[in-house]
Parts: sequence; C-alpha cells; structure tokens
Amino acid sequence: MMKFELKNVCAFGDSVMKGIVVDNENSPEGGIKYKISNKGFAARCRERLDIEVENFARFGGVVSHGKKLLGRYVDKIRKSDFVLFEYGGNDCDYNWSNIAASPDEEHLPNTPIPQFVKEYSSLIDNVKLLGSNPVLLSLPVLEPMRFFKHVTRGINGENVLRWLGGSVLAIDRWHSRYNMEIFRLGALKKVPVIDITSVFLERKNFSDYICEDGIHPNEHGHALIESAIIDYLGNYR
Repeated sequence: MMKFELKNVCAFGDSVMKGIVVDNENSPEGGIKYKISNKGFAARCRERLDIEVENFARFGGVVSHGKKLLGRYVDKIRKSDFVLFEYGGNDCDYNWSNIAASPDEEHLPNTPIPQFVKEYSSLIDNVKLLGSNPVLLSLPVLEPMRFFKHVTRGINGENVLRWLGGSVLAIDRWHSRYNMEIFRLGALKKVPVIDITSVFLERKNFSDYICEDGIHPNEHGHALIESAIIDYLGNYR
C-alpha cells in the first residue's frame, strides 16, 4: 500500500457524486424536485477526513463528459492524491419517451457498453499519465419499481413495460451489467474499485436508503457510501 499524507482528492461523476437528492419538502404533487445536499458523501468525506475535495461532478453526467472535464482541470488533477470516478448510472439509462413511443424498435442506452468501457479506460489512463491515482466507485443500487414509476411519469408505461419484456426487473439487471463492467475495468487496469453497492445490499430494507425516484441515494444512503469510502481512503491517513 502506498504511504503518504492524504491531502487532496478530485472527484468526477454524475448527480450521485454531486450529492443530488430529492427535495421532499418542495417537490410538487405528483412530481420530483431535486437539490444538492450538504450531506452528500463527498461533503461528508471532506469533513470527516479534513481534506480538500474538489467535486467536479455534474447532474446527468456520463463518462464522455469526464474526458472534457479532465482537460479542463489538469493542474488540479496533477496536485491530487486520488481522483475518484463515479460513472455508469446515466450511461446505462435510456430515452424512455422514445421507447414509449416506439416499443417495438431497438433502442440504445446513452453509452453502449463497448463505448463505456473504452471511454472509462481512457479516463483511467489519462489520470495515471498526469501522475495521480484513479479510484473507481461501483454503482449504488437501483430500486426498479420506483425508478420505473419515475421514468414513465407522463408517458405510456405499458409500452415501456412491453419493451422491457414484461418485467421492471430488467432495468435492474441492465444496471447491474454496467456495475460488473466497472469491477472488470478495475481488475484490467489494476486500479481500486470502492464497493459502494454492497453497503446497500447488506441492509434488509435497502430501499429505505434510496430516494423516491429509485436511483438517487437519500442522505442516509450517502452516509453508507461515506462509510465505504472512509474505509478505503482512511488507510492513507
């Protein structure tokens, strides 16, 4: 294990890394409004470890956005001890409105798996070239029933269910495929993968840690993610 004083971490990813949660107090009836929580796992780790965490995650982020962001923050990456990546949740997502309109046609995810693996590999290699240490996060769990209800709001849910083969669990299986690719990438590129999936699955009622949209961890879920990251980064204190 590397020995150094942990001071600086850069973080890239999507809304989960950003700390986005459902704003229950201000969400309209039958709808969902989001907010950035000050209790997101990145903020929690910053406070818990007393380190600098530069969080460049963005709502809706996919792995292709990471390449552009790396080029923008080269100097900060060079000065960081670790670069945390959390991609995949939006990459595996679909345009559900298009599916509802044409359920008998083929539809591709935002980032098909071969492209996801290629672009994620490039991110890892670029961080290594800049002299920092890439660390991948696995995906938090998805609550398929809530997610299905969320993405089919205002569209033809029966058509979407038909395209899924009659079961909303197909969403969860597809999400899990991307998670498997993240662990494979870690092994292939010889970089750590912090398992933030199991901390949810270990809970009997893991859905209690997921927001109403079925995909974003709530603040209790962010506390679980924090514990997994602290277990890893804390070894460098």
